[in-house]
Amino acid sequence: MRRGVGRLAAATVVALLATTAVTGCGGDEPPARGVAADLPTAAPIDEPGEEPADAPADAPSEAPPAVEAMGGRPSPSAPASAKPTVGRPGAPRRPVKALTETKAPPAPKPPVVGCKPHYKGTAATRAQVKKALTDAAGKTYWPSSAPEIRVPLSLVKATAWQESGWQSNIYACDSGVGLMQVQPPTATFVNDRFEKTYDVDDYRDNAVLGANYLAWLTKKIGDSHFGSDYRLDVSLCTPTLTSCLLNAVIAAYNVGPGKVAPDCDDGGHPPCEPLPLTIPNDDYVYNVRELMTTCECLAF
Repeated sequence: MRRGVGRLAAATVVALLATTAVTGCGGDEPPARGVAADLPTAAPIDEPGEEPADAPADAPSEAPPAVEAMGGRPSPSAPASAKPTVGRPGAPRRPVKALTETKAPPAPKPPVVGCKPHYKGTAATRAQVKKALTDAAGKTYWPSSAPEIRVPLSLVKATAWQESGWQSNIYACDSGVGLMQVQPPTATFVNDRFEKTYDVDDYRDNAVLGANYLAWLTKKIGDSHFGSDYRLDVSLCTPTLTSCLLNAVIAAYNVGPGKVAPDCDDGGHPPCEPLPLTIPNDDYVYNVRELMTTCECLAF
């Protein structure tokens, strides 16, 4: 967001997203978060020979009307098609190993009713965003203990499109920042876990923070509910949404792992027998899954 900026090209894709509840491990459930029906899929375009014009800090850029109307994080949606069957809770138990990820991020914050997202600084160009997301997805997170954990580039790109429409300088009313709509408390958690100092306001670091969080969710839920099978492979998913790790990771990115893959009964603490998976935000999961194969951003 500190380099070039192009013109925003807005394209509206219609999909109805259900209201999702937001909570986290060990916390009270905050109010449900509503999502607009007509949502933007806007991202800066690189124009050859056109010099970027810097926007003053805190000045709104040209935002699609649907973003302006939203009180929470902007969420471009996927094309509508037949939904998979939603299963909750219902997933068969896998062999459970001792949890190594015993801490969880704070619960995501709900939006402020009537508040509109705003913009700060200069938006990164589409080419800059693509490189940032590609670099973030290419990392190995646990070289010794879990080198097989990889976050698919299609998942990183789709998540960024769902969350922000690849707008690097957008700030939502639930405190979500930038491309991956990472909230500052989540950024602090991820930095502490990986012993890094990524800046949530920098679009390149924001991409890494989002990808790192997806990797952490993969390990956390993979260990607790999938017998340390970390494959984020759509071929493992049946029509029941709780059947595969990919769906659980997508859901937890949106509402927090405590709402999707709770660790213990009766407020206990790990190690303990985890509760079954549940997917409370099936529309969000469906949209990101659809975007992983149909998003126009995949061709950028």
